Amino acid sequence: MDKINLAHLTTESINPNTKYIDRVSTLDMVTMINEEDKKVAFAIEKEKESIAKAIDLIAERLLEGGRLIYVGAGTSGRLGILDASECPPTFGVDYDLVQGVIAGGNTAMFKAVEGAEDDEELGRKDMIEKNLNGKDVVCGIAASGRTPYVIGAMKYAKEIGALTIAVNMNKKSIMNDYADVAISVEVGPEVIMGSTRMKAGTAQKMILNMLSTGTMIKLGKVYQNLMVDVQASNKKLYERAKRIVKIATGEDDLVIETILDKTDYNVKLSILMIKTGLTKEEAKRLLEKNRGYIVKALKEYEEGLIK
Repeated sequence: MDKINLAHLTTESINPNTKYIDRVSTLDMVTMINEEDKKVAFAIEKEKESIAKAIDLIAERLLEGGRLIYVGAGTSGRLGILDASECPPTFGVDYDLVQGVIAGGNTAMFKAVEGAEDDEELGRKDMIEKNLNGKDVVCGIAASGRTPYVIGAMKYAKEIGALTIAVNMNKKSIMNDYADVAISVEVGPEVIMGSTRMKAGTAQKMILNMLSTGTMIKLGKVYQNLMVDVQASNKKLYERAKRIVKIATGEDDLVIETILDKTDYNVKLSILMIKTGLTKEEAKRLLEKNRGYIVKALKEYEEGLIK
């Protein structure tokens, strides 16, 4: 087995601030962890431009019919799957638009699959099985920035012309060599050496939140700061749908419920109908013409470009 040198990775360094965490009071222990967690957002702030660039490029690819595919191992892979799985109920997108792939397959979500993360060829094979194409985006996630499985996936993505993004916690990451956009957030040594499910994991979660949410905003899935493509699939979400339409339009509750019933609880369509007075068919055509972007649809209506 090849020897791996972890000494140069900041995520594998000893944290001097928590060196004696095993002998302090529980409150002091929690304080140490909290103090380290506070550093995460400030570290991400330094990569805002890279994150913004990634969002713009992802949105372009998705508008062209591409997909966003997160690839990772262990905690990184699980966070990718978590973010992907929350996009359909939150933004009303198809389940294949944003996907998460983890080294070792679905089993690895709950139990470590030994050796999977070290298999570069497996990363390549998993992308081939996904029928990866040049319109897609592969976002590799790895705290160390050196995970062979992720690198294998990114190498293949580059070969076929897919967009590649690297999310890692080490500036000198090998992954960055295969990335069109590199997001390297140095959160520093972990509270417990090498336990990258902590600060590194928190940073990854925050970055993926930005990538997916920012992309969905660019795709017209948000009006003001409201989730207008939310899928009303349970009692809570039905009530949320009503509340969103209420906030967006200020209309009477009875009117809102009537319109929502007509649109099968299509929040975006209901808002446009109420704000314009258009019929369901007219509002639907206007939305489709503007790729589902309410602001653009309203602007066109207000400018009298639609009768």
